[in-house]
Parts: sequence; structure tokens; C-alpha cells
Amino acid sequence: MTKTSSRLKPPAACIAALGAMLLNGAMAPASAATISRSADVKAAASSVWSLIGPFCAIKNWLPPVGECIEDGKAPPTRILVTKDGKAAFVEAQTARNEAERSYSYRFLASPLPVSNYTATIKVTAKGDGSSTITWSGSYTPDQGKEKAASDALTGVYEAGLAEIQAKLGK
Repeated sequence: MTKTSSRLKPPAACIAALGAMLLNGAMAPASAATISRSADVKAAASSVWSLIGPFCAIKNWLPPVGECIEDGKAPPTRILVTKDGKAAFVEAQTARNEAERSYSYRFLASPLPVSNYTATIKVTAKGDGSSTITWSGSYTPDQGKEKAASDALTGVYEAGLAEIQAKLGK
């Protein structure tokens, strides 16, 4: 008969608790995700920045946005209200670089199933007089809503970039 040490045998209650956590995913928070989309336009970077650079100009190039209300503070906060009036986003500008033609912002409140959302929009000049717009973000999707979060943000980014291209020429 072989003698085994009792300290190597975990108590049954610990095994059961560990098993329950693994099965239920109770200890597994949603992982951070990133998104990045870019579009080329046949317009000078300064022209593109004139269209999209002002913080509330988003109402002019993001199709779902019907109204943008800026608080006038520095750094500014904006409230975006959808055209149908059914949703609102509150966003705070977190960085701005006029020389690099970029700004960053974060959600303070959003109907999307995400938390910790931050994003940057940047316009880069190309050698041929055209420009590239890059919109990138990071966020934590709500658990179980990863696809919904990704689909929603992808749709927003692509619609916005397509509208900018339509306004400035592809």
C-alpha cells in the first residue's frame, strides 16, 4: 500500500468551486478589442482636416449623427444625438494635435455594448496630393456581446469614412 500525503489532495469544495468558475466563465472578463479602418481620398490633408477636424464636425460626415452639441470647454465634450433621436453618445476629447491633424476621444456614455472605448482620427498627407484618413479605437465589449460591439463599431467607422470619401472624392 502506498502512502499519499493529504496536503496534495485538494479539498472537494475547492475542486467544485474551480470547476464552476471554469464552466460559467465567471472569472473571465471580456478581452479588450481594437478596430482600425482607413480610407484614401483625393484631397489635400488640409482640406480633409477642415472637414473632419473640428470636434463637432462629425455631424457633417457621420451619417447616423443628426446633432452635435459641444460644451465649449477645453478640452471639449460633445453630445451626439442620432438622426432618429433614439440614441445619444457623450464623448470627451482627450488629445488634439493640429500639426499631425489628429484628435482622440473617449466615450463617457454610449448605448453601445462597450466600455473603456477610446479612439483616434488622423489625416495623413500622401505624396501625390491625396490623403489617408485612419480611424482606430480600442474598447472592452460587454461579455456575450462581442460580435454586436464589433459589428456596430465597424459599421460606424465604415459609414463615416465612406461619407468623407463621397464628400471629397475617392
